[in-house]
Amino acid sequence: MPRDKVRLTSSKDTAGSATFGAMSPLFPMQLSSSVPGRGVTGLSLVRGDARGPLTLLVVLSLWLAVPGNLPLWQRVAALTATVDHRLGLMLTLGLVLVAGTLALLALCHWPRVFRPLATVLVLATAFNSHFMWQYGVVIDSTMMANVAQTNANEVRDLLSWPLLMALLAIAGPALWWIWRAPPAPQAALLRLRHNLGLLALSLAVAAVALLAGYQGLASLMRGHKDLRYMINPMNTLAASGTLLAERGQHAAQPLLPVGEDARLGASYAAQSRPPLLLVVVGETARAQNWSLNGYGRPTTPSLTGWRARGGLVNFPRASSCGTSTQVSVPCMFSPLTRKEGGDETARSENLLDVLQRAGLAVLWIDNQAGCKGVCDRVPTVRIADAPIPGLCEGGECLDEAMMHGLDARIAALDPQRRARGVVLVMHQMGSHGPAYHKRSPANRKPFQPECRSVTLADCSQEELVNAYDNSIAYTDRFLNHALSWLRAQSTKGSFDTGLFYVSDHGESLGENGLYLHGVPYALAPQQQTHVPMVAWLSEGMQQRSGVRTDCLRERAEQSVSHDHLFHSVLGLMDVSTAVRRPGLNLFEPCLLPAAGRRRTRQRTAGRLIRASNPPALPASSASAPP
Repeated sequence: MPRDKVRLTSSKDTAGSATFGAMSPLFPMQLSSSVPGRGVTGLSLVRGDARGPLTLLVVLSLWLAVPGNLPLWQRVAALTATVDHRLGLMLTLGLVLVAGTLALLALCHWPRVFRPLATVLVLATAFNSHFMWQYGVVIDSTMMANVAQTNANEVRDLLSWPLLMALLAIAGPALWWIWRAPPAPQAALLRLRHNLGLLALSLAVAAVALLAGYQGLASLMRGHKDLRYMINPMNTLAASGTLLAERGQHAAQPLLPVGEDARLGASYAAQSRPPLLLVVVGETARAQNWSLNGYGRPTTPSLTGWRARGGLVNFPRASSCGTSTQVSVPCMFSPLTRKEGGDETARSENLLDVLQRAGLAVLWIDNQAGCKGVCDRVPTVRIADAPIPGLCEGGECLDEAMMHGLDARIAALDPQRRARGVVLVMHQMGSHGPAYHKRSPANRKPFQPECRSVTLADCSQEELVNAYDNSIAYTDRFLNHALSWLRAQSTKGSFDTGLFYVSDHGESLGENGLYLHGVPYALAPQQQTHVPMVAWLSEGMQQRSGVRTDCLRERAEQSVSHDHLFHSVLGLMDVSTAVRRPGLNLFEPCLLPAAGRRRTRQRTAGRLIRASNPPALPASSASAPP
């Protein structure tokens, strides 16, 4: 008899054939050989291509659920260390993850699209695992928005050998498993039946596991809501879906006007000098490391001096609207508070639009990765577009570069608007991590040794804090430069000047295993939401606005937030509009009565005239040789 007609079977073969035969109505892609004359072999189970597509999906699901979720498993193990039935809880969670991932892969299991989609899921899982492991972050829609806004310089700062190793260890085997052999051709209706069957079975297994372990899992998830953002790759899909839905909704909306009734107040009617307010949007500065707030290291010596001289007010209990630039910057320029939805990226005008509509000159100077839509309708300068030697390198600039050529930038503004008043906004690089060592020049690093790695866990806590504190000290130097320039403008009679500084969010430096920022606000530690805030007003600005800085200092211990920025700037610049709320104006409780304001204006004007016009020397002295 010819060899190709011979079929040898055993009792085990018969049992195996019966088992897989029973599954064939749902899974004709069972783990059996398609080669005539062979039964099920170990080789066919490993190949998983045309011989066993079910194996491909099951093994990939196991890989994504276990090695692909190591940060999750580490977190769960730590949280359940003293819990009864810990092993049962973890097994239940594991079964839910495997079944859920298998259901997801079943939805994707179509010719031409499965391998690209599976590759994206694997790479997302590997990247997520690395950043969760290294920095303690979680993946939600805000984090995905941050990823979408990341520029080349930020990507470069995040590249590291540990990232490469994570990609090789987590993504490498899975990608080999996906791409090692071409998928088997199969009729569309048959594949649909297979996929639906596998989907139904996976969901059934997940449902049974959830019902069996519901009490333990529900308690764990309710008590530790961050866990839901740690489940790979579902976190990426959920966050991306939420982000796309939000952006699609906002893209379809027309731009909502704000403050259409904005007009300049009475102080502009007979002004001798226009006002100039500098709003500095800090980056990643946390109040805890601000020596003005009682920090034990001299991170803000210059600002401390300005406060001692009486003009600067520090607000030690300020909180941010979000834990990321993407959320906080639009929120702080919005008329809405955080609780009212100011932290949502609604398509609406903002503070800068209102100021410009009132007739003031507005200029945004950016040393960051963009203004997140806030400056879209006002003149904008991006510092990195014209690098300044000595202050810029590799596409990034130190913050003092924003002061370079500032007089010329103001002179280039619309002359009619400039004559009324100017609002400058400077968006800092500040303390942006993880490359904190890049945020201060080599000759301005008072705290040593400093961490020079982007893998923060590789540095000692002392080195990490030193690098961060150096960046805060450089922000202090930058603000001192800005304040000195503003004082000079006021002294020579060009403008009545003021400064308002607040950071967009804080930063975690390893506390409780967390680094960087971006934790969902409800879960965020205080280090990410407690931010520094200061204000300074020249004598001229105090008298024209009627604000008493001694009163501000007395009230500075009260809780303040990003909610106050919109209304405080409008109040200080005397812009009237129905959207301005006195209750959110930090300066409102400290306004002088109108009569007292006039007397103060007269006294200040006299001092400024004397400072600008010193007494003439006697004729003999004037003509004497030096």
